[in-house]
Amino acid sequence: MHKTAGVRDLGLVVSKKSQSPIPNPQSVIDTHCHLNMKEFDDDREDVIERAKAAGLEAMINVGSDLEGAVMAMKLAEEHDCIFASIGIHPHDAKDFSDKAYLKLREWAGNKKVVAIGETGLDYHYNHSPRRAQKDVFEKHLRLAGETGLPVIIHSREAQDDTLEILRRSGVSKGVLHCFSGNRDMAEQVMAMGFYISIAGPVTFKKAKELKEIAANIPDDYLLVETDAPYLSPEPFRGKRNEPAYIVHTLKHIAELRGVSLEDMARITTLNAKRLFGIGAISERAEIAYRIRDSLYLNITNRCTNQCTFCVKFRSDFVKGHRLRLGCEPSEEEIKDAIGDPKKFREIVFCGYGEPLQRLDTVKNIARWVKELGGRVRINTNGHANLIHKRNILPELEGIVDSISISLNAHNQEIYNKICRPIYKNAFNEIIQFTKQAKEVIPEVQVTVIAMEGVDMDKCKAITEELGVPLRIRKLDVTG
Repeated sequence: MHKTAGVRDLGLVVSKKSQSPIPNPQSVIDTHCHLNMKEFDDDREDVIERAKAAGLEAMINVGSDLEGAVMAMKLAEEHDCIFASIGIHPHDAKDFSDKAYLKLREWAGNKKVVAIGETGLDYHYNHSPRRAQKDVFEKHLRLAGETGLPVIIHSREAQDDTLEILRRSGVSKGVLHCFSGNRDMAEQVMAMGFYISIAGPVTFKKAKELKEIAANIPDDYLLVETDAPYLSPEPFRGKRNEPAYIVHTLKHIAELRGVSLEDMARITTLNAKRLFGIGAISERAEIAYRIRDSLYLNITNRCTNQCTFCVKFRSDFVKGHRLRLGCEPSEEEIKDAIGDPKKFREIVFCGYGEPLQRLDTVKNIARWVKELGGRVRINTNGHANLIHKRNILPELEGIVDSISISLNAHNQEIYNKICRPIYKNAFNEIIQFTKQAKEVIPEVQVTVIAMEGVDMDKCKAITEELGVPLRIRKLDVTG
């Protein structure tokens, strides 16, 4: 919560440039709003209905004092889509008491209470003495640890003390709400296990550092919020904020990250559900999953590498899609999952494993996609000739338009250390595979993950000698 003046605005959710409605994503969760505040007294129910119409599946309504906590729980009981968080804002830390702590501990057992907070430190206004803020922050963290609930943290111009208290607490489940720290702080809190929540200020033209942070937070740590009635995004800056306006913030973050609004909604919704324990998370692995305007095919978990950076060793999800398969899908199941391949810019064989483990399936599906007018790309680790003990690339001629080969190192020693292949000579075989691919595949590129120990200049020299473009990928960025 940032206590600044706000006025009402009941307009449509529109783009400032086009003044036309922004398409609503199917599901979004506002992880921080204050619907219990007086700014919503005249039209609270209308605000909630507009939020639903804008695609919000849920809202975390934050009570920042005892009275607000009571109201937050009441609204949560009245609306299935609203959940409550309870705590004492650092501005009011001077008024905290043992009685308040006991009340919060009692209320934490309410089934609609999903978090403790907001709590933390605010050294911008210093409405409460810093020593009182620290003490109350520590008590909230203790309560979060006792109850197992995540903690919602407010930190403004108090980076060092916030980090010190968090480290000392041992708590690792929560979110830095309306993040306003620097890149170093973001990396430190994520290393502790905390999420980073981005609010409306990211849409402001001068918010360069916040934009950079929002663009680079790994998918698994990103949340979105309004902090309504405060901090309205463009084009509503200076007016009263409300949960429906979260779509503007989400759209801006999507543009910064080079993904679609739907991708960003799916990612942040999944993260919110996991952190706050709300809503259902599908247990079904996806065979075909969309990222931007491409359709990716997930056809196997099997791989001949065990890369140290691979997402599948820490998560079942990529861009909000569950990908760990229970069994390998049949060709008919894959076709059904694709539908009309012309609806997508390209069909990409990728997923959680090495697609060319299933060479015949890849060939049959690729041929079918091409017959229907689609475009085919394969993302591969380049081990296919080792797997099948022959040069398989001529078998892909005419049915594969593009192939992306993961090199990920500048020599065999580093490759073996990072990618941990089952084949001792894999690195040199990838070089040979790339040379052979150029003979039959129209577009060939090599990719490298930017990691410590990988010499990018040497990687570039290798690809220049091979005569193929190099794409350098960021660590922890998939899809």
